[in-house]
Amino acid sequence: MAEEPVDEPARRDTADFEGRGAAGAAVGWIRSANSSPQLVHAVRRLRRALPGDPSFGDPLSTAGPGSVRAMARAADRLLDDGPGASREVSLGALQVWQALLERTGRGRGTREVTIVFTDLVGFSDWALAAGDQATLDLLRDVARAIEPPVADLGGHVVKRMGDGMMAVFTRPGRAIEAAFAGRAALAEVQQGGYRPRMRVGIHTGVPRQIGADWLGVDVNVAARVMQAGTDGNVMASSATLDELEPGLLDDLGVRVKAYRRGLFAAPLRGVPDDLRLFTLTRTD
Repeated sequence: MAEEPVDEPARRDTADFEGRGAAGAAVGWIRSANSSPQLVHAVRRLRRALPGDPSFGDPLSTAGPGSVRAMARAADRLLDDGPGASREVSLGALQVWQALLERTGRGRGTREVTIVFTDLVGFSDWALAAGDQATLDLLRDVARAIEPPVADLGGHVVKRMGDGMMAVFTRPGRAIEAAFAGRAALAEVQQGGYRPRMRVGIHTGVPRQIGADWLGVDVNVAARVMQAGTDGNVMASSATLDELEPGLLDDLGVRVKAYRRGLFAAPLRGVPDDLRLFTLTRTD
């Protein structure tokens, strides 16, 4: 009995289908291995033995100025939020790179910058009742809301302090714009019915940069300016407003009002007597 002729296109289609099936299975295996908790845990343990900050790239880890830190923040925004071994390996490489740059003294210097401090109003009381996991989830959401405007407008996150952040900018107008952009993004964040409110302090001076941190009187003044924000205001010092380009606040839709301490409010310590404070609000 003669064999039936083989349909060559059909055989190619079948082989192609089987090839795609094999490739799909391989991709599925790689994805499964990449998300394996055991493998992710092993890579994270390895990162703890590497030079630098093992929490590098996490939205809650300390971040400083420099291209490597910016790359890590960008990677965290682009990569999947879920744990993955490949993600940990990539961040581990950036972690080592940053450590080497810090050891060689790159990025040190003293220049005028605008310092921004933030924290959340009433956060501590909420966190005590909410528990650790909800608190960490909220802080990551807050970081993802308020930090992208900092990077997008040319600033650098220097460090995170619990529910707060310190950032520096070379241009005071960009610092003000980032503060309001971060507050707008924060308005979309909520955790278990809790909607965080943020107060902001902005001050311009010449602090001293030590490694990835900034120290000096002007840093302390900026923190005091933030404290004047009480229940969630954006505060700026006269040193910052004096450096703005004419008409910039109008372009940003920001209104300025002189700060007056409440009758029963404690005086701000550590702020020079000749430094005036102002409350900034959006007019739209």
